[in-house]
Amino acid sequence: MYGNSTFKWAFRLLMSALFIGAVFMTIFVFTNVPFSKLYVQDVGEKTLHEHDRSIPGLTVPTYTLMEQELETSDYHRVHVTATGYTAGEESTGKNPGDPAYGITYSGLPVLRDSYSTVAADPTVFPLGTVLFIPGYGYGVVADTGSAIKGTKIDLYYDSIEDVFNEWGKKDLDVFVIKEGTGNITQEELNQLNERTTIHDFKRTRET
Repeated sequence: MYGNSTFKWAFRLLMSALFIGAVFMTIFVFTNVPFSKLYVQDVGEKTLHEHDRSIPGLTVPTYTLMEQELETSDYHRVHVTATGYTAGEESTGKNPGDPAYGITYSGLPVLRDSYSTVAADPTVFPLGTVLFIPGYGYGVVADTGSAIKGTKIDLYYDSIEDVFNEWGKKDLDVFVIKEGTGNITQEELNQLNERTTIHDFKRTRET
């Protein structure tokens, strides 16, 4: 008798867990909101909450400030599909110790900073192009990829957890702050990240 009862309770718990998992998956599919951004604020009430992003010089308030200060009408707008990626096997097929691990097409190491390395189709965004990506910050095109064609771009993150928690995949408008020349050096990237002001480019569209 007790064995039967225990089995029933275990079965009910399993079914409850599967149901809850299905609910979270449905929310993720329709809203693209990762599970870690959902938390219960009050009993029975679910609220979406953005995690703090703790990368050097770039926090959630900074993202907001950057978006508020950017005169979007001054820059060319392009609608893209942006996906997060890492240097790891899940994105590149490479592991630590591989000579090419963490190295972009331009030869620069991947970087998540105020000006991060991103991957794009060089026929659309030449190497060295500086983009402003709402919710991510500045991205400097330093990498390419066989699956990155047209208006698809990849945004670098340090870990797969960051990809899922902070980005995932989004369709959005990005702004071309400066068109690249087809090349980007480590010195140029360092200089960008040493800027003391949030927007240190001329507020005129590059021609």
